[in-house]
Amino acid sequence: MINNYKRGEHDNRPWGTWEVIDCGKGFCVKRITVNPQGILSLQLHHFRSEHWIIVNGTATVTLGEDVIEKSAGEAVYIEKETKHRICNKTALPLTFIEIQCGENLDENDIIRYEDIYGRVK
Repeated sequence: MINNYKRGEHDNRPWGTWEVIDCGKGFCVKRITVNPQGILSLQLHHFRSEHWIIVNGTATVTLGEDVIEKSAGEAVYIEKETKHRICNKTALPLTFIEIQCGENLDENDIIRYEDIYGRVK
C-alpha cells in the first residue's frame, strides 16, 4: 500500500488550494478550497475512490455523464475510474472535505481529460 501524502502538506493550484488534514494506511483527508469561478480538471483516478463532503458554498459536480449541484452538508461518492470534476460558479469560496481511499494514494494518480489551465498531458 502506497500513501505519499503527509499531514500538513498543502499546495496552491490555479483554481484554489488543498491541505492534507489527516492520512494513514489506505486513506487521505484533504480540505480543498475552490476560488470563485474556479474549476478543477475533468479527471479520473485508477487507484483511489473519493468521497467529497461540501462544507460551505455551492458545488457544480460532474460525475460520469451527470452534472449535479451540491450544497453545504451534502456529499458525493466517486468510484475509481469515474471521470469527475468540481466547479465553483459562485462569487464566494467553495470548501469541501475530500476523503481518498485506495491502495495507491499519490498526486500522480490524476489522469486529466480537460483543463482550462493547460494541464492536460
